[in-house]
Amino acid sequence: MGKAAAARKLASAAAYGGGGLSVLGAGLYGVLTFEAKAARKAIGRLDREPPDSTGWYGRGRPGPAIKIALLGDSSAAGYGVERVEDTPGAHLASGVAAEADRRVYLRHVAVVGAKSTQLETQVDRILPMQADVAVILVGANDVTHKLLPSQSVRYLGEAVRRLVEAGTAVLVGTCPDLGTIRPIAPPLKQVAREWSRRLAAAQAITVVDAGGRSISLGSILGPEFDAAPALFFGPDQFHPSADGYRSLAGVLIPSTLAALGLGPDEAAAPDPQRGERVMPVAAAAVRAARNPGTELDGTELGGSQKGLRGRWVELRHRRRQPSAETTSPETSEVSVSRQG
Repeated sequence: MGKAAAARKLASAAAYGGGGLSVLGAGLYGVLTFEAKAARKAIGRLDREPPDSTGWYGRGRPGPAIKIALLGDSSAAGYGVERVEDTPGAHLASGVAAEADRRVYLRHVAVVGAKSTQLETQVDRILPMQADVAVILVGANDVTHKLLPSQSVRYLGEAVRRLVEAGTAVLVGTCPDLGTIRPIAPPLKQVAREWSRRLAAAQAITVVDAGGRSISLGSILGPEFDAAPALFFGPDQFHPSADGYRSLAGVLIPSTLAALGLGPDEAAAPDPQRGERVMPVAAAAVRAARNPGTELDGTELGGSQKGLRGRWVELRHRRRQPSAETTSPETSEVSVSRQG
């Protein structure tokens, strides 16, 4: 079975309630379950929760404020850092405020250790805020805690649909490449890499079908991190460091702006010179899973959303934003306005 076909099968299994176990086989699933226990023991846990990045950003900038919701797992929460300015939420909100020249209110509801099954509760918490955009980072714990891929994808798809139906744009950072994590030893390393890439591809298909857009986050734990683990990994060698979270935000900011309709005019259409193109979603999802920073968003071709091989998507490689000054959140909109 080709990789695109496997990704389609997994996404279909999620949509129709199938198990999806055959994507990698029951034997490999058993290996993953057994070895994941040893990996989690080696990774361990830190004794502190990450700082809460909820609050107002963009001091002195005009309104109305852009409302961003941040959902997901420890990679969204910023597990491992001590200063709120080092969290991905603070980097993301500060960067969007700087690029859009607007105030930003960020609500962070990500939970350390969360799996896709917990997205329903997180969506419940942020729906009342009527966010302009929701950014979701989830998937790694699904792989290491033996959640069936089809279940993982199904819960994610339901969360995206609920948010889109509420009028919120959605950006999902797909499952990172777990094959680069140092404490994970063979044979789990090879299984985790293949499993996480297949899951990322299926996530991308499901997200686009549900009306959101996806961004591949292999770079969160991918070649860039593997080449400089002391810089980009945190103390547990599993989660990103402060520099790693800044790098993650640099990938998220351009796609968040695009989801808000605030991207640069020259980026309105795919650029063939940058390898950007319109293609079927399954093939694009497989390519994105292997190329960090690849964004997929549904589009039309010849007036139609679908071709013979499924949904049409734009495959984009948006330019990372230069690091903006990251600030700590203000507790109220009033304090931001007065200090401006």
